[in-house]
Amino acid sequence: MAENGFWTHPLVETAGYFSVVVLCLIVSMFIFEMVTKYKNWEEIKKGNLSVAMATGGKIFGITNIFHYSIEQHNTMLEMIGWGLYGFTLLIFAYLLFEFLTPKFKVDEEIEKDNRSVGFISLTISVGLSFVIGASIS
Repeated sequence: MAENGFWTHPLVETAGYFSVVVLCLIVSMFIFEMVTKYKNWEEIKKGNLSVAMATGGKIFGITNIFHYSIEQHNTMLEMIGWGLYGFTLLIFAYLLFEFLTPKFKVDEEIEKDNRSVGFISLTISVGLSFVIGASIS
């Protein structure tokens, strides 16, 4: 019983959720890096604010989805599963954004530091993360 108490202690649970979400965030950002045509971290290092806004929106979106997933699920496995499902929907939304803007290519505009496109990308990621998160059950 004492061993079980250790694993359910709030400090241990918090460290566990934190560790798992950080790992999922790293994996998610790696996948986003493969989806976009530009190199996120190289562009950010060069001072490309549009890429920074789009990337920040993705980071916020992913962590917000996991926030909802942690609130709604009792096991770590359920939390991870729903969080990754939400992340998949966020990728779909990004690809849909690219598809729904036929007059320009989102990735190219963000890479050129078009801040209005970077801001809209950030807003889509953040906004939809609330919708996705609220629907996680």
